[in-house]
Amino acid sequence: MSTATYPPPPPYYRLYKDYIQNPKSAPEPPPPIEGTYTVFGATYTTDDVLPSLEEQGVRQLYPKGPNVGMLNSNSAYFLLVDRPSQYARRVEDISLIFKNLHHLLNSLRPHQARATLIHILELQIQRRKQAVEDIKRRREEAQRLLKEALGTLEGQ
Repeated sequence: MSTATYPPPPPYYRLYKDYIQNPKSAPEPPPPIEGTYTVFGATYTTDDVLPSLEEQGVRQLYPKGPNVGMLNSNSAYFLLVDRPSQYARRVEDISLIFKNLHHLLNSLRPHQARATLIHILELQIQRRKQAVEDIKRRREEAQRLLKEALGTLEGQ
């Protein structure tokens, strides 16, 4: 078996040989994967759904739905100070509160990611518009300088 320092490109590069003359001659990319797929023996799904607290075996302390109220965590802290004998139970309550808060924060991550992406894209648009304006300004300045130079040359 022989090996090459620089192996030849894969055979599908021929599909793109006329791309410069006709960009539409290249094949379309494959459609996105939907459902489940396997990579290196592990099965994954394209449905990224946050499992509910009940599915994870944790009691939910806040109402379901979009309007989530505040969790009452102060009572657990104050009872822990007033009645140290109920330490174990109160630590479990505090742990449950933190699990619920963690779940709420995880449920907000898609919204935060979407807002961050929108912000990044708006910044990119703004920078590109500024670059276009800068190019236009420099072009006009170069044209003005060329006209002045041409006028100076013609005046001599």
